[in-house]
Amino acid sequence: MIKSVGQVGIPVKNIERATAFYQGTLGLPLLFHTDTMAFLQSGDVRILLTLPEKQEYDHPSSVVYFNVDSTRTAYLELRNKGVEVSGEPHVVSKMGEIETWMCFFKDSEGNTHSLMSEERAE
Repeated sequence: MIKSVGQVGIPVKNIERATAFYQGTLGLPLLFHTDTMAFLQSGDVRILLTLPEKQEYDHPSSVVYFNVDSTRTAYLELRNKGVEVSGEPHVVSKMGEIETWMCFFKDSEGNTHSLMSEERAE
């Protein structure tokens, strides 16, 4: 059946603006683009930015949780770049000596995503 997630589609309103955000602000490598789509790489997962083909697809996307080394450091970087962040980084779970940290942010198109890291408890 399912082996892994290969691609996540994110609906956008302006392909150039969204590509600049994901490539420039988030630092994801651009694979290629067309007039209506852009493909970027995030680890083993491709990110597809796309202008909605139909009205029924024109809505905010699912939350994409981007793994980072340190949520607190990545949060400061995004905030310094003027990205809209929702609250401070915080621990959402603790499994033994490992804490899962998260904070949420909005992309240039109004989609909510998250920074996420698993860090050794201090």
